[in-house]
Amino acid sequence: MKQSTTTDAHLVSAYMKGNETALCELITRHKQRIYSFIYSKVYDRDVAEDIFQDTFIKVINTLKRGAYNEEGKFLPWVMRIAHNLVIDHFRKNNRMPKFENNDDFNIFSVLSDGSLNIEKRMIKGQVESDVRRLIEELPEDQKTVLIMRIYKDMSFKEISEQTGVSINTALGRMRYALINLRKVISKHNIILTN
Repeated sequence: MKQSTTTDAHLVSAYMKGNETALCELITRHKQRIYSFIYSKVYDRDVAEDIFQDTFIKVINTLKRGAYNEEGKFLPWVMRIAHNLVIDHFRKNNRMPKFENNDDFNIFSVLSDGSLNIEKRMIKGQVESDVRRLIEELPEDQKTVLIMRIYKDMSFKEISEQTGVSINTALGRMRYALINLRKVISKHNIILTN
């Protein structure tokens, strides 16, 4: 019974005075709501779990520094942190999914750069048409997912609904599309340098 009568503000105060279990109670109390909010934005359990953990790392650091001053508004404050971390996630990934072996030059970063001078715009135009030609060499299912994701800026949920495949299948096709695109690019580079 004690759990439901203790307010968030009292638990925050207790935690700041060194009561570690107060934080566990706060997390337990709000976990479902915060996690559901994050998941509704990213549609990926692993990413949602990471952002959820990052949210509470930020919460803990702020509380430990004594910098918390949202008296009586603990949940909205935590939701704001979660929301900002979700935005950071999309910014950092430029709405692109995370893939392994992505340390190569990212052709799509050139395509999405809006601040270009005339010369760079001409190069960008050339790169765009080259990339379009290379994309045409991909298998149809991979080409479809890549065009929907990169050029139409669709989420994997939208791609899944429109193509009638699971989100995991859409992710897999995107991954293979990028792997094959790299192979096609290196094949053409070899042809160009000979």
